Amino acid sequence: MFELSKEHEDFRAVVREFAEAEVAPHIEQWDRDAYFPVDLVPRMGALGLFGLVVPEEYGGADADFMSLVVAIEELGRVDQSIGITLSAGVGLGINPILSYGSDEQKERFLPDLVAGRALAGFGLTEPEAGSDAAATRTRAVRDGDDWVINGAKAFITNSGTDLTSVVTVTARTGTNEDGSPQISAILVPAGTPGMVVEPAYRKLGWHVSDTHGLSFQDCRVPVGNLLGEQGKGFKQFLKTLDDGRIAISALALGCAQACLELATGYASSRQAFGRPIGANQGVSFPIADLAVSVEAARMLTYKAAWLKDELHAGRRSVREVKQAAAVAKLYSTEAAVTATRVATQVFGGNGFMEEYPVARFYRDAKILEIGEGTSEVQRMLIARGLGLPA
Repeated sequence: MFELSKEHEDFRAVVREFAEAEVAPHIEQWDRDAYFPVDLVPRMGALGLFGLVVPEEYGGADADFMSLVVAIEELGRVDQSIGITLSAGVGLGINPILSYGSDEQKERFLPDLVAGRALAGFGLTEPEAGSDAAATRTRAVRDGDDWVINGAKAFITNSGTDLTSVVTVTARTGTNEDGSPQISAILVPAGTPGMVVEPAYRKLGWHVSDTHGLSFQDCRVPVGNLLGEQGKGFKQFLKTLDDGRIAISALALGCAQACLELATGYASSRQAFGRPIGANQGVSFPIADLAVSVEAARMLTYKAAWLKDELHAGRRSVREVKQAAAVAKLYSTEAAVTATRVATQVFGGNGFMEEYPVARFYRDAKILEIGEGTSEVQRMLIARGLGLPA
């Protein structure tokens, strides 16, 4: 049904070779220094990773969504921070502009974003509005030919790099007839006066990923920077998050796959009591269970990506994709967290040492259950998809 083609597998090999050659030798040092490798982004762009789902007229490959999933999985297998840089760069950076931007906006931003000469962020989360995104407090008021933005955003990926060119910001632009806030999306170019990039966060994991808060103090942008229709921002970012959940599922799959490989390799070589520790059922059984969860996560992730491509071809419904995305995201991210715990336990004391990659995966995994909608939000969406009362 959604078996990968030879072209997908050939592409996987290319991305894996890139990740192992360009990321793996450096990632321990980058992680230790919390260093964002700016020069890696153009090389990812040259490989075509940022432009996979973008039409050729903007420099993209016009490939299917499954190709993006494969790329995120393979980068995530080597390092989660680099995987999220691609996932957010495409899903949260490029996708809103591609889906809702005007011709002028697409021509202005997409070529550099596709080439990896620039990165874009997505300013949705706020200090007081996370899962309850409708509680957005950032406001944009029309003043002549400008929008004047005031407010704050939190936990914004790819928002403070030297390559960041624009951030899509959600803001209240009025009130709907039913009294609910009217939320719109507005493009704010990097360096716009009044937009302040806050200091980088000190994070538990994803040390190599760029994450900042943003504040807006009478930040003015032209009215032409409105992304899509005024008042449609809420629906736009919900659609953006649906696609992003499949991407995060792929990132989690890469994490779980890495843990399976690391645990299997260590259990086969580490000796105790005169034989490999993998000969003991206390070690081999958890690894076997881990293999099962990796396969389940892979099937759920690929099915969701396949349905996304089928939707694009007009053969599936939005409801099917939303449900599959929530199921894949929920299962794969929780499986990844479990995988890091199992792998760390197999490594024993060494698993607690930072020079072993399982420690890095252990730190990186937890955010997967939080970003792009928490596990609790996914369960709520799945329940609604089953027809249960809201």
